[in-house]
Amino acid sequence: MSTTDYSARDKAVKHNVYASVRRRHGVSHERFANYWRDVHSTLCSRLPGLGFYVQQHFDREGGANLWPIAAGVSRIDAVLDGSAELGFANAEDQAIFAEAGKILYEDEHNLFGEAIAYFLPNGSTTLVDREEDGQRNGPDRLHRIHVYMSRRPGDDATQWLRDSSADLASLDAIQKWKLHLPEPYDNAHPAPPSPDVDHTVGPDRLNLAVAEVAFENARVARDFFAGTAFKKVLSTQAKHVDAIGAYLVSGFYTFVRDGIATPAGIRGSRQAELIDTLGAVNQLMPAVRKRFVRA
Repeated sequence: MSTTDYSARDKAVKHNVYASVRRRHGVSHERFANYWRDVHSTLCSRLPGLGFYVQQHFDREGGANLWPIAAGVSRIDAVLDGSAELGFANAEDQAIFAEAGKILYEDEHNLFGEAIAYFLPNGSTTLVDREEDGQRNGPDRLHRIHVYMSRRPGDDATQWLRDSSADLASLDAIQKWKLHLPEPYDNAHPAPPSPDVDHTVGPDRLNLAVAEVAFENARVARDFFAGTAFKKVLSTQAKHVDAIGAYLVSGFYTFVRDGIATPAGIRGSRQAELIDTLGAVNQLMPAVRKRFVRA
């Protein structure tokens, strides 16, 4: 695995949204994943103001033994199918996207039963990212986990999350550690404003923190959990966190990076995979891209 840290590429995102989603009842996983990757994504990628857009799809069947939970900490049992990150270079761009996004919200009832948007007006923090490919599109090559943590009231929990994340992210076992500390969610002001989609959460997801943590494989993760550094953090977990849920990532799809739509954002994720698989570099030429972007 690479030892180079590419986390600096995320610094262009000053404001962002972290959204958790669950597929709509009656929509198969395959149809949900394909629609989200290839239909919803290409509409979103074309909206003005958007600087960064990534989907991470979760594996409902791969949720065992993903993250140790200390005594006194409850389990977040929300069934989720993925997350989306939408980033912006400034508040003005975010406002432009929000206005244009009304046509996107109308599409969400086709695939989402639940969608919850958490706002991060100061952005997220990528502590380390050793994956060279900043436009990952396809099955996840790493053992990647999204750890949902219900913060206890007060500033101590937030500072503990920052400090413990920085300590653990410095260890060689970690391929990526990205920390999201959004504003508390307010059920009285549901977001995003998509009709016929549930936007309400229970108490364990109101004051949420999310850590995206990636290892080379599950064995490395298990060794990491048995180490002294993690055990030290685990011993203080219950003081700062009252509930935890862990979600395994199956696919990682990048649609917009640095304000520019990727091949997946322009053509669809599966189509971009085919272009890579067949080595069809002609499909990536500016003259071809222009035909799709101008539409």
